Amino acid sequence: MERIYIGMGSNLAAPQEQLRNAVQALTQLPKTQLTGVSAFYQSDSLLPGQPRYTNAVAALESALTPLELLDALQAIENQQGRERLERWGPRTLDLDILLFGDRLIDEPRLKVPHYQMQERAFVLYPLAELAPAQLELADGRRLSDLLAACPFVGLDRLATGD
Repeated sequence: MERIYIGMGSNLAAPQEQLRNAVQALTQLPKTQLTGVSAFYQSDSLLPGQPRYTNAVAALESALTPLELLDALQAIENQQGRERLERWGPRTLDLDILLFGDRLIDEPRLKVPHYQMQERAFVLYPLAELAPAQLELADGRRLSDLLAACPFVGLDRLATGD
């Protein structure tokens, strides 16, 4: 079993409900146990003209391989109406593998640690709620250093995912 962190986001079709449904779906994954979920956060879209996003991070312990987990996450996205029309378009659900144990993964379908997480407060701050304070990523970066370089700006923390 490896510790895995999943970034979750939605900005369509009742985003908070989408995330709650995703959390429920994660509890159903084979060979996997959900061990924690951060608070929900709202932030502006990275692109103008899109609705605000609701984001969170989930922690898992899993015996799935990285690509098995990726396939399972994409199936959950599809079940919740995800349409892949454009790379940065609005979405009902986005599930990203942020960290997979202490692995560095560089495959055509999957890059871990997630290649843009250091730039995204809506990923780092929810991750910090679940990860140990001294967490070191497989590429040698420390979560504490990433947080220090990425201010808590433009985020609204929701009390309990409501």
